[in-house]
Amino acid sequence: MSQESAERSVDLRDVGDHVRLFGTFDRNLTALEATLGVSLHATDDRLVIAGEPAAVARAERTLRALVAAAREGAQLTPDDVVVAAGDRSGEVPRTLLRTGRGRDVRARTPGQQRFVDALLSATVAFGIGPAGTGKTFLAVAAGLRALKDRRVSRLVLARPAVEAGERLGFLPGDPKEKIDPYLRPLYDALHELLDDAVATKFLERGTIEVAPLAYLRGRTLAHAFVILDEAQNATVEQMKMVLTRLGEGSRMAIVGDITQIDLPEGTLSGLLDARERFAGVPEIAVVELGETDIVRHPLVAAIVRAYAERPAHGRRAR
Repeated sequence: MSQESAERSVDLRDVGDHVRLFGTFDRNLTALEATLGVSLHATDDRLVIAGEPAAVARAERTLRALVAAAREGAQLTPDDVVVAAGDRSGEVPRTLLRTGRGRDVRARTPGQQRFVDALLSATVAFGIGPAGTGKTFLAVAAGLRALKDRRVSRLVLARPAVEAGERLGFLPGDPKEKIDPYLRPLYDALHELLDDAVATKFLERGTIEVAPLAYLRGRTLAHAFVILDEAQNATVEQMKMVLTRLGEGSRMAIVGDITQIDLPEGTLSGLLDARERFAGVPEIAVVELGETDIVRHPLVAAIVRAYAERPAHGRRAR
């Protein structure tokens, strides 16, 4: 073996089902090889790593973390491998929430991991990024985790109803029927993360509240995890209003996409204002997500890029 190459091995005993570590058709190993530029060879009880010394050392550190997670029963994915390989400590993304259907919700990109870290540590966490980066989904998962761990007693999810100017009287139906179409994405996230019966019970009891942003005015939200979705469509005044609802023992997640502002021309987005206003403020984290954090259909990243590179003709780029 030349001085430019090295070889290490990692013990696989007690891992149990190797598929948890290797992935279906060894996809996790393939992801690690591609990410770190090493080659991997598995025997019955060891995994041999070969390549440039620095890459081998990094791969060994990552693999030891992955093996530890697999021994604890984690079903690892290529996304977990990429995030762990990109983390300086080589840590595997921790499970944020296990759904009623047995799915582990974890960060799937380094950017998502930064946002999850902010959700778990900051009093107010801003998540700013394009469609498909999992901002709302991760925020709701973090809120449900806080509820499950009894760190808060309720979860409040709010959204500006910009399309109706928050004047919903002209729509048919009772107040709930008027506002539900604007809040549907929040309900969708809840029902994806919770069994339908559990979600319905929490909503009926008021443990989880879904409401338009305007309904928060004048309230103090204590011991609550508050999520403001589509925050790019809140004005500066509305952003101040929701942030000052923060009560004792509460946390907030503010998420939005500054490329999809629907406010009237000339109205400053409260999210744009807050991004600059709160940079560096203790207990407030501002996390920016990008194209590499998009986890929807692979084509979504190309669509987002196409719109970013070529604004709509005849309209001012935001």
